[in-house]
Amino acid sequence: MRRICAAALAALTILLSACHPVGPDYHTPPAPQPQPAAWHTEGPWRPGDPKDQIPKGAWWQIFQDPELDRLETSVLAANQDLVSARARLQQARALASVAISNFYPQAGVSPSYQRFRLSGNRPSLGGVVDGPITQNAWNLPFVLSYEPDLFGRTRRSVEAANASYQAAGADLENVKLVLTAETAADYFTLCEVDAEIRILDDTVASMEKATALVQNRHDGGVASGLDLAQEQALLQATRTQATLERQLRDNYEHALAVLGGAPAPDFRVAAGSLQKYLPAIPTGVPSDVLERRPDIAREERLMAAANAQIGVARSAYYPSLQLAATAGFESTGIGNLISLPSSLWAIGATLAQPLISGGRIRAGVDYAKAGYQDSVAQYRQTVLVAFQEVEDGLAGLQVFATAAESQSAAVADSQRALNIALNRYTGGLVTYLDVVTAQQSLLSNQRQAAQIQGGQLVASVMLVKALGGGWDGHSLASVSVKPSLKTAFLP
Repeated sequence: MRRICAAALAALTILLSACHPVGPDYHTPPAPQPQPAAWHTEGPWRPGDPKDQIPKGAWWQIFQDPELDRLETSVLAANQDLVSARARLQQARALASVAISNFYPQAGVSPSYQRFRLSGNRPSLGGVVDGPITQNAWNLPFVLSYEPDLFGRTRRSVEAANASYQAAGADLENVKLVLTAETAADYFTLCEVDAEIRILDDTVASMEKATALVQNRHDGGVASGLDLAQEQALLQATRTQATLERQLRDNYEHALAVLGGAPAPDFRVAAGSLQKYLPAIPTGVPSDVLERRPDIAREERLMAAANAQIGVARSAYYPSLQLAATAGFESTGIGNLISLPSSLWAIGATLAQPLISGGRIRAGVDYAKAGYQDSVAQYRQTVLVAFQEVEDGLAGLQVFATAAESQSAAVADSQRALNIALNRYTGGLVTYLDVVTAQQSLLSNQRQAAQIQGGQLVASVMLVKALGGGWDGHSLASVSVKPSLKTAFLP
């Protein structure tokens, strides 16, 4: 009869464990509607062939810059924010393993020894008390307990833990994307500052020659002191600008040092030049962004975790069954502790059904539902921001492309104006003020051209970042912890 009851109880446990878990099943809520069918900003740089052109995991290689490749490698190897994100991922995996452990029976042993004295005046319920008694108590119990997952609380907990684990995986990818994009943006900005420094240094050298010319003319009585003072003032102001640009370069170099996990005093980046090459960046359609942005994937996984928590909260309405078994040895002496007469065992089950909780269970379910609605709003907001960032990147590249063309013409015109002003001044037709004005215009236009070129590269980086850097959300499917027989016997 005992065997029949045990088999019946086991069959009932298996049957109940196979029941559908309480709480809503997860379905990805729709993104903000209506979704745009295409990007508003069009441009000639968009190729027809899609996303395979962005290298997965090393998107910066599309710029074909060895120095940038070196910096990005150091960031991935030594950046402390990445170390922290990887640690958070391991924490999430450990929490998922903790949740899965509830699927398995829990076993333990708790040996104990106690020496005690019973009072000679102890109550005896009418019996005879034979004075005080001093005894030893040796215990070696083995305990086995198991709570069947009757209504899916453990399954929903594991579902939530695995979704949180996947969210941590997406967060790690997002940290990588943000850090590598920031490294590329700082590097290209540093190259733009280097270009401006070269322009200023070349302008200083040219102005030094012009100052010497005006000085000779002044000494010969041809040029006035005003002409000389104007050229000297412009020369000193240009030197000041070059000094300030070098200080700005130092700041970007130090920022790159921190990103690469290196001390700023020992870190150096060789003077760079602005490359003319702008990579073709495939954008696809707006719906692609939902699968290619790790921050969107993170919010979607957090939604799944919040949805599972509703089931965990609802399971508190239902009964829980606790199975327990104890076996071991108990004796007054250690010599005969491990013997058949000293053996003991117990087996039992406890069924608990909450009846009144003062609204605690209902409040827990309401809290879980509100958490899910919050995660849906966060997901949709992240999608809207993603659409904005891609559209900003496309618009920025379009504006920079137009500006670069017109600014190139402005530099050529300024150079021609300076040549004419110098010729007219040496011919005595104009004052030196015309030359100074032409020099200032040329310097301003040259620096503006360098800034636009640097802006194009940074805008390209930001567009790649907005598109997810070639990442694919399907890779998260492998980020999960599953029950296994080996795990069941781990401590």
